[in-house]
Amino acid sequence: MTKTNVQNNLRAWREFRNLTQEELAELVGTTAAVISLLENGQRGLSATWLQRFAPHLQVSPGFLLDHAPGDLTTDMLEIWASVPEADQGKVIATLKQYSARQTGS
Repeated sequence: MTKTNVQNNLRAWREFRNLTQEELAELVGTTAAVISLLENGQRGLSATWLQRFAPHLQVSPGFLLDHAPGDLTTDMLEIWASVPEADQGKVIATLKQYSARQTGS
């Protein structure tokens, strides 16, 4: 099998959340071997996979492709992960108001 060379941060997020390949596999209903293939780019990390992993890794699906945990201030990620989905719109609106005040908009 040839590597697809698709860069992703699945391994970094799994390790950041202190999960083994076996534990993550159990959470998403697959095997550790499949997790290994996905982490190494030997199997494509499709939108379906991203949707399955994201809740267990407490990130949005796009973060698995675009950001490694070490690239970001994790305080905000931890806070965001604790906000109930029904309240996330309110939090975004509050942050936008705060940002507008800081920039004078």
